[in-house]
Amino acid sequence: MAHALLALHHIGSTSVPGLIAKPVIDMLGEALDLAAVDACKPALANLGYLARGANGIPGRRYFEKRDGAGKRTHHLHIFATSSQEIGRHLTFRDRLRANPALAADYGELKLAILARGIERREDYQQAKADFIARASRAQ
Repeated sequence: MAHALLALHHIGSTSVPGLIAKPVIDMLGEALDLAAVDACKPALANLGYLARGANGIPGRRYFEKRDGAGKRTHHLHIFATSSQEIGRHLTFRDRLRANPALAADYGELKLAILARGIERREDYQQAKADFIARASRAQ
């Protein structure tokens, strides 16, 4: 895998000190060639990562790892270095890290979404999408 990745970043809520987060580590990999990433599927499988293809985001290779009880513990998102998704994820993470008030607002939103009873991951992601888009564009 080392030959396929140029960089690996810790992203997601666990990457922001003090932010409420599920116990799932999100990682973002940058690769020159997604075919090289595809060739690493067996090695990642040996480490417990299940390949999920693009999983709804074109140009992504997504892998997840679960514990013995079947709960997700790690997400690995890999994009080609030319993907705008890399900048979007890193910008959002960096803005949350730099702005405690923004991070607190995001934490409150996440709690409000859960209080509404939203449990499906797709619905949870959609409920956060507008906030993430605004925060990623804000200066």
